[in-house]
Amino acid sequence: MFEQVCKMLAEQLGIDAFGIKPESEVVKDLGADSLDVVELLMTLEDEYNITLPEDDVEGLKTVQDIVDMMNKIKK
Repeated sequence: MFEQVCKMLAEQLGIDAFGIKPESEVVKDLGADSLDVVELLMTLEDEYNITLPEDDVEGLKTVQDIVDMMNKIKK
């Protein structure tokens, strides 16, 4: 799941996926703005045919947070 999230972030933000680490903060370290985050979450929902709970989405900061949420939902 980490690789898929990194690939989506890299494509959306125009950055190198190899520079993305689990502890990277999406906004602070990767340069995403709030619209980028919303677009990423919508892409994840479409790609995996899921609905992300709003309560979980609000606490997302790092790439690992996103991966953990996705793994929890996909179970």
